[in-house]
Amino acid sequence: MIRSLYIRVVLTFLVSVIGGTILSFFMSTWMFKEQLNENAQINLRHFGQDVVRIYKTLPLREADLFVSEMKQLDSYYIRIYEAAGQFQAYGKLNGHKPAEVTMDKLQQVIEGGVVQDTQKGIATVLLGLPLKTETGTKAMFLEMLAPPSASFVVKWGSIFATSSLITGSLLILIASIYLVRPIKKLTKATRRIAAGDFSVKLNIKQTSELGTLARSFEDMMHELQQLEQLRREFVTNVSHEVQSPLTSISGYAQALKQVNLSDDERRRYLDIIIAEAKRMSKMSDNLLKLSLLESQSQQLGLSTLSLDEQIRRVIVALQPQWAARSIQFELDLQPVKVTADHDQLNQVWTNIIGNSIKFSKDGGVINVSIKQDMNNVTVRISDTGIGISLEDQKRIFERFFKTDRSRSRKYEGSGMGLAIVKQIVSLHQGDIRVESEPGQGTTFIVTLPIMTPAN
Repeated sequence: MIRSLYIRVVLTFLVSVIGGTILSFFMSTWMFKEQLNENAQINLRHFGQDVVRIYKTLPLREADLFVSEMKQLDSYYIRIYEAAGQFQAYGKLNGHKPAEVTMDKLQQVIEGGVVQDTQKGIATVLLGLPLKTETGTKAMFLEMLAPPSASFVVKWGSIFATSSLITGSLLILIASIYLVRPIKKLTKATRRIAAGDFSVKLNIKQTSELGTLARSFEDMMHELQQLEQLRREFVTNVSHEVQSPLTSISGYAQALKQVNLSDDERRRYLDIIIAEAKRMSKMSDNLLKLSLLESQSQQLGLSTLSLDEQIRRVIVALQPQWAARSIQFELDLQPVKVTADHDQLNQVWTNIIGNSIKFSKDGGVINVSIKQDMNNVTVRISDTGIGISLEDQKRIFERFFKTDRSRSRKYEGSGMGLAIVKQIVSLHQGDIRVESEPGQGTTFIVTLPIMTPAN
C-alpha cells in the first residue's frame, strides 16, 4: 500500500486522466468513424470518376500524359491494368506500400464491376473502376497516399492526447508539491510536539481546508503547551507541598532519637509529626477528590434541598473557628430551594466560608447573602480580610495556588480548596467569580441554576 500522500495524489490524477483520455478518444473515434470513412470514400470515388471521364474524352496517349501530370498524384496512386495483368503506374509511392491487386479483383473490374477494398478497416484504401479506352476496357485501381480523414484524425488525436497527458502530468507533479507541503509541515510539527517541543511555527496562510486544519492544529498546540505548563507546575507544587511535611516528619523523628529529651519536648515533637501526617493525608484526600470531580465518571446525586438552611448549618459547624476569633456573621438568606448534590454543595460553602474565616482579621465581619431570579440563585460571601491582588485573582482557582507563599505557614492549607469549589460549581452548570482588593477584603460570588440538568 502506498503511504505517501504525494504519490497517491499524482497516481490518482494520472489514472483518472489516462483512463478518461483513452475512453473519450475511443468513444469519439467510434462515433465519427463512419462519417469520416464516408467522406474519404467520396473523395476517392470522385477522383476516380474524373480520371474515367478524361480517358473517355481524350485519346489514350493524351489521356496518359494528362493524368501523369496531375497535381492530385501527390495524394493518389493510380495503376491501370491490361487484361493480362500488365499495368502502368502514375504517382510516387514515397515509401507507401501499395495494396495488393489480385487476379480476381482485376477480372471483376475488367468485366465492368467496381471494387472497394477496406483492408485497414478505417477507410477505402483501394478503389477499382473499369476504364474504357479506344484500345478496349482496362482496370484502373486507385489508392490514397495521404492518410484518409479517419486515419488522420486518429493520428492527430493520439498525438494530442499524449501531449496533453505529458503536460498535465508535469503540471500535477508541480501542483502536488504545493498541495502536500502543508501536510508535510503538519507531520513534522506533530513529531516535534510528540518530542515535547511546542515552539513550532507552521506559517500556513492558506484559506482552504488545509489552512483551516493548520489553524486548528496551532490552537491544539497552544492548548497542549498550556496543559504541559500546568502539568509541570502541578508536579512542582505537589513535590513542594509533600516535601515540606516530609521534611518536618523526618526532622522531628530524628530528634526523638535523642536520649536527653524531656517529656514535654517529646510530646511536642510527636504532636508536630501527627499534625504533618494529617496534613499529608488531607492533601491526598483533596487530590483524590479533585481527580474524581474532573473525571468523566463523576455523577451528581441530585436532590431538592433548602440552600439557605444548608449554609446556616455550615456556619454553625465552623463556629469553633470563627467564635474563637470574635468574627461576626451578617446573614441575608432568602429561602431558596435548589436541585443539587447535597454533599458536594456542602463542600463548596465549607471551603469558601472556611477561607473567609482564615483570612479575616480578629473581630472581622463576614456577610453571606442569597438572591434569586427566574432561573438562577446567587450566593455572595464577603469578608474584610487581607484581600487578593488582581494578578493573583486570575489564578485563584488553580491547584496548589496560594496568594502569599511567604505567609503559607501562618495560613495553613494545601491550595486545593478553591480548585475543588470551582469543579463542583462547574458540575452543577454554575459559575464562580471573585472580587477583591488587597487590604479591603474578598467577595466570592457563586451562581447556580435552580434546576441543575442531570448528567
